[in-house]
Amino acid sequence: MFHVKTFNAIAQTGLDRFTADYDLNTEAAPDAYLIRSVNLRDQNLPESLKVIVRAGAGYNNVPIHKATANGTAVFNTPGSNANAVKELVVAMLIVAARNLFSAASYAAQNSGADISLRTEKEKTKFNGTELMGKTLAVIGVGHVGALVAHAASDLGMRVVGYDPYLSADDAWHIPTSTVRARSLEEAIAQADYVTVHVPKNDETTGMISTAQFEQMKPGTVLLNFARGGIVDNQAAVAALDKGQIRRYMTDFGDNTILNRRDVLITPHLGGSTLQAEDNGAVQAATTIMTFLETGNVANSINLPTLQVPFRTKYRLTVMHENIPNMVGQIATTLATAGINIEGMSNAAKRKVAYSIIDINALNKQRAEELLTQLRAIPAVQRVRLITNNM
Repeated sequence: MFHVKTFNAIAQTGLDRFTADYDLNTEAAPDAYLIRSVNLRDQNLPESLKVIVRAGAGYNNVPIHKATANGTAVFNTPGSNANAVKELVVAMLIVAARNLFSAASYAAQNSGADISLRTEKEKTKFNGTELMGKTLAVIGVGHVGALVAHAASDLGMRVVGYDPYLSADDAWHIPTSTVRARSLEEAIAQADYVTVHVPKNDETTGMISTAQFEQMKPGTVLLNFARGGIVDNQAAVAALDKGQIRRYMTDFGDNTILNRRDVLITPHLGGSTLQAEDNGAVQAATTIMTFLETGNVANSINLPTLQVPFRTKYRLTVMHENIPNMVGQIATTLATAGINIEGMSNAAKRKVAYSIIDINALNKQRAEELLTQLRAIPAVQRVRLITNNM
């Protein structure tokens, strides 16, 4: 039996995916956390915790280093809310181009017999522009960015994409008409609209700041529906005051940007659709079950992707530091115990490595001794023995 602890409101569609081998929110030591926005950074992670899955793309609420030291794999659910964010970004592009909120506010505050005449006379103050023919810079062309690029292309916009970490898989999803910029500066220099879709980390925090605003042409509209902190809000206010940009639209409120007519803030609505919540919960539940039952890894934040068909009776998984001779020590330990390895795979992600060892012959006493020996190897963070019940 696996024990799963949930935080926040997790869509029932996802919870229903768990089989009878899983119980939810009991007093038992948890094998897995299924979370959304709860902040785990100041929490102690139990030794039993093997996996944390964030139902959503962001993971800045998870203490990655602490989880790794605990031998806990961390996953997110990329793409689960991508369409929801894309639709909101497209809506904001149209709102910015056509001055829709200002126009609607004007109309709502006017009444009387002459409203039609006044409206016809005064509506020109809300004249907008069409998106067709305008240039959109998409910073980060992963799951969300690629969808935004497609939608903008369909609207007749010229799309310039910039992503220094673009993977081969992501590249397949970008429209062929997208112009690939070689630098952030090149992407934003001639853009009428700039939209940001990168994860928040040490490299992207403050990615759009004073230097970048100075490179944008006057009248540019900036959109940030990725994560708060990627745009330096103080620099954004200064750029607005100087006329370096015309408008700033974001999903992340901050005192620095409140009460300005040239800033539009939505209350973190990007992934807030029923479909996105269902998608994230289903993907998260599936990720937990796959990892706990097979040890296979995809979309992990702190572990390398490693997916091996599970065809043997048993599987050992070892999470360890990415240092020389770890694989050799693991193999030697098994050989000394007289255990034949049917298959062994290893991959690394920065300072963390992960090994999968498939075996057939193993008795209970030997298993306990083997696990103890493997855990005693310096730099091993977690060892698991999985039985194939298929």
